[in-house]
Amino acid sequence: MSKIPLIGITIGDINSISVEVIIKALHDNRILDYCIPVVYASPKIISYWRKILNLNDFQLNIIKSLDQVNPKKANLLACWEEELEIKPGEVSEIAGKYAFKSLEMATKDAVSGKLQAIVTGPLNKHNVNTETFPFNGHTEYLAQQANSNHLMLLTADSLRVALVTGHLPLKEVSAKLSQSLIAEKIVLLNQSLKQDFGIIKPRIAVLGLNPHAGENGLLGTEENEIIIPAVDKTRNDKQISVYGPYPADGFFGSNQYKQFDGILAMYHDQGLIPFKFMAFKDGVNYTAGLPFVRTSPDHGTAYAIAGKNEADAQSMRNAIYMAIDIWARRNHFETINENPLPMTQFRREKFRIDF
Repeated sequence: MSKIPLIGITIGDINSISVEVIIKALHDNRILDYCIPVVYASPKIISYWRKILNLNDFQLNIIKSLDQVNPKKANLLACWEEELEIKPGEVSEIAGKYAFKSLEMATKDAVSGKLQAIVTGPLNKHNVNTETFPFNGHTEYLAQQANSNHLMLLTADSLRVALVTGHLPLKEVSAKLSQSLIAEKIVLLNQSLKQDFGIIKPRIAVLGLNPHAGENGLLGTEENEIIIPAVDKTRNDKQISVYGPYPADGFFGSNQYKQFDGILAMYHDQGLIPFKFMAFKDGVNYTAGLPFVRTSPDHGTAYAIAGKNEADAQSMRNAIYMAIDIWARRNHFETINENPLPMTQFRREKFRIDF
């Protein structure tokens, strides 16, 4: 096993803040002590944004294949040669096309085992999605390509919020929920907390779907018919320490969430609104259940500040270091199943740099 992982970084939307936060995160060479980063893009894209950021000393080692990587430098795998027009802050079909090209190439290398992890730069699903190629998001695409069950998990220090349903219209959530789906997500979350985050005996909280968690059927029947049976089954059959369902508002408002290692929300905004309120700049989006590690910053394209040198790279930096930590814990967990590595959160503050 290599001492440090080879990590692919997708370029994201070239008109957004994605390239900016990638350059800022890689600008500190200390990152090379922990991983070998490879950005999937074009040298011309990096050159353009380097000038905007006034970071002319920033350099990437340009390669055409992964067997050419320099372990002592940050690398750039040249994915295309054509020159692209970059328009910071604008949504364009070109930006979507090349964001996906970068993602597609990095994903193939990860699925084939050439990369140990992927860190994905933010893109705009709208300009990637087409009539011939439906694209609902990174999480769904990566799970499909890896032919794997998956779990969207947002994390910042000890706060970890996972989702039963992800990028799905709210009106479709109730019909999507089932006992088997919720049980599957509980099992995935429990396994990830053990092998990826070093928690030997995780405590998991499950949120209800309806106000007041249905209030005994008065405000909805999903809790009694679907959620509670799924919680009971995984607790009894799988011996998982899982509890709930809890009303989401009081659960976060009363700080009850601090008593648990992981929280399972029923739908996207139920989990992500409180998470981003508490950890918007530091949070990391992690896809549990894949055969390789995948993280990303928990923010989007932020077109409004693209090209203004105002983007905070901390979430991208955290995503890279979390990928390193999870890779290390997974390998340790496989060899010493009963004694996973303890949590390590030191890198976030050690490598906090303001530009």
